[in-house]
Amino acid sequence: MAAGTFCGAGDEIIFMRYGFSVYPIATRRVGAVPVEVADKDYATDVDAILAHVTDRTRLVFLANPNNPTGTYTPRDEIARLHAGLPPHVLLVLDQAYSEYLDPEDDDGGLELARTAPNVLVTRTFSKIFGLAAARVGWGYASADVINAMHRIRQPFSFPIGSSRAAIAALEAQDFVENSRTHNAQWLVWFEKEIAALGNKGLRAIPSKANFSLVLFEGETSAETAYKGLMDAGYIVRWLPGQDLPHGLRITIGTPEDMQGLVAALRRIVGA
Repeated sequence: MAAGTFCGAGDEIIFMRYGFSVYPIATRRVGAVPVEVADKDYATDVDAILAHVTDRTRLVFLANPNNPTGTYTPRDEIARLHAGLPPHVLLVLDQAYSEYLDPEDDDGGLELARTAPNVLVTRTFSKIFGLAAARVGWGYASADVINAMHRIRQPFSFPIGSSRAAIAALEAQDFVENSRTHNAQWLVWFEKEIAALGNKGLRAIPSKANFSLVLFEGETSAETAYKGLMDAGYIVRWLPGQDLPHGLRITIGTPEDMQGLVAALRRIVGA
């Protein structure tokens, strides 16, 4: 909706390499020009984004934490990015995984959206709340941005059952906190296990989300590991379509899932 509201043929939309796969789709859908910016070791490079802003730039997509890398852009860098953008460029901060962050890692996006006329923050109930099938999301921005988006949205957004499920989910804060705590504990554990396989060419990109991007830079390819894990009963995301044929995005699961997956991964790489 943001792309359709504020961009058209010939306009430019900027997003990071290894960003969310929907950004180029949303860009091309409205006839705009996708501008993919180089990363900094799989993380957002604010200077690279600002260097690609032109008179035709209308929108910048930035996921924080990022999907599929799990990388995080701190508050001061988000502020620096926003300060460097012309007023006519809308900064869309995609905070789908923000509930997994510790309070001190708040990137300041909601405050920016409250005070700046060209910032839109998007959130979702699909991640920590566990309501992916309900397809409920929400956005926060100035009245001018929201009113403009209302003009192009479909008259029916989502079913009343999805709305009620989202409201109920907001009241289930114990579930959210337990999910955050579990994820934090097992993400650290998993990254340590992957670090122990560094001699086999495995590397986990430091993540602030509920998954880890594991790179296969040794003899065992990501494709081989993907198929081996599938044979062992573990479905992960292999990412050749996002220019990451050497990477697997692995979501944090139950303790039994994580221990079993690591054991299977050790067998696959010969550790």
